[in-house]
Amino acid sequence: MSVSQQDLDPDSTTDIEDVTDTKEELIKKCEEMWKDMEECQNKLSLVGTETLTDSNAQLSLLIMQVKSLTAELSQWQRETPEIISLNEEVLVTLGKEEFQNLRHDLELVLSTIQSKNEKLKEDLERIFNELKTKLHDIKEYKEKLLITLSEFLEDHFPLPDRNVKKKKKNVQESTAQLITLNEMVEILLNRLFDVPHDPYVKISDSFWPPYVELLLRNGIALRHPEDPTQIRLEAFHQ
Repeated sequence: MSVSQQDLDPDSTTDIEDVTDTKEELIKKCEEMWKDMEECQNKLSLVGTETLTDSNAQLSLLIMQVKSLTAELSQWQRETPEIISLNEEVLVTLGKEEFQNLRHDLELVLSTIQSKNEKLKEDLERIFNELKTKLHDIKEYKEKLLITLSEFLEDHFPLPDRNVKKKKKNVQESTAQLITLNEMVEILLNRLFDVPHDPYVKISDSFWPPYVELLLRNGIALRHPEDPTQIRLEAFHQ
């Protein structure tokens, strides 16, 4: 059998056709696979544009913020800080701004202090008026007490020589210097109100001893605990 005859052999022709068919089939399958890949890629791109969950969205936002801050930090690190100009006008402007801020702060402090001072002044005036009223009441009480005592004592406790005729000259001279019980009590009362921290009065020769004993015995007057020659009026008003 010659070569030409072999080439024209029907079986050989059939094999060539099978190879061609297989090649076309492979190409077709590749194209189908390529189409599937494109579809998958399209689906992935669509999935990427879908709305993220809250946690994923927060995470993505934080990542973006970190990247932004990192980029800003790098930019600041590359830049040189701006130096304030030494120009006189610039310095004067800055000084005026600082002065205005300081003045504003001081005005606020001054306003607060003035308000507190006004409140303190009102409180002091109120306390002063209260003390003034109390002092006036005490003086009125003192005057009424003196008047009442004066009337009572003058009627019931005269001087010892007022109704008794003295025969001896020396007795008349000694009684001439005596003061009435009313005057004695008035002296003690004035001392009590005028000098409340030291209300004791020295017993002088003008104090008639029976009247002194009368005051002490009835608890109207008290003797000094260390000096028996001094007495004071009992503070009944306290």
